[in-house]
Amino acid sequence: MWQASGVRFDQVWFRYARRAGWTLRAVDAVAEPGHTVMVLGHNGAGKSTLLQLAAGVLRPQRGVIHDRPAVIGWVPERFPADQPFTTRQYLHRMAEVRGLRDPAAADAWIERLLLTEFTGTRLADLSKGTAQKVGLAQALLIPPGLLVLDEPWEGLDSVARTLIPQIVDEVTTAGGTVLVSDHRGEITSLPGAAHWTVSESTVHASAAEGGPDQDGPDEAEVIVEVAVRRREADQAVVRLRAAGHRVLGVRDQDVHGGSGAP
Repeated sequence: MWQASGVRFDQVWFRYARRAGWTLRAVDAVAEPGHTVMVLGHNGAGKSTLLQLAAGVLRPQRGVIHDRPAVIGWVPERFPADQPFTTRQYLHRMAEVRGLRDPAAADAWIERLLLTEFTGTRLADLSKGTAQKVGLAQALLIPPGLLVLDEPWEGLDSVARTLIPQIVDEVTTAGGTVLVSDHRGEITSLPGAAHWTVSESTVHASAAEGGPDQDGPDEAEVIVEVAVRRREADQAVVRLRAAGHRVLGVRDQDVHGGSGAP
């Protein structure tokens, strides 16, 4: 099961060298359980630094980060692929490191993230997009209470890009927290996403908008089933998400030509 947890920055300061300027100053921000937070800001503003602090990769020089859960999934912008493993070897080793004796968890993510044909490929020989999917898989081997994604769409194909919002939705629906930087804007279709804007070395937080609790009768969601040709399915999903709709799933029709719905 996914774990319910959030994370809270309490007057957090960080810099990369003792005499360097502060990358982040006096950060006060709260990511609530069950919510997605989009981390915004221009290049060099400190978005990646903030995400690494949240994930525990970096430690603040001042201040405290409270309520960080025991299990954190961390996906950096560029997965470190210069390692002497194949995809399967790496994910199975990571499963062992995290105390999973059964490799089924790793194999399930290999299948879901469309990595099956790359299981015997060395990490160093993977494309950037495929390596990113390996990084995403390792972050999800144990359901994280906090999932931290730094530009997770970089290099991914259209099929893989549709999987990330689904995974984010699964984590938050179960009470976990997701922090994500996203210059593509592909996560904006998820309802209830809050914004943390990194600017002038600090974080300006804005409350979630359009969440379920704020919907009036005319804004309540309804489910519309749409049938498209198989070859057009991937692009249809991308267009629907870009228009602000949630895609709850994709399935084949049944053998009688029906939708397969009850």
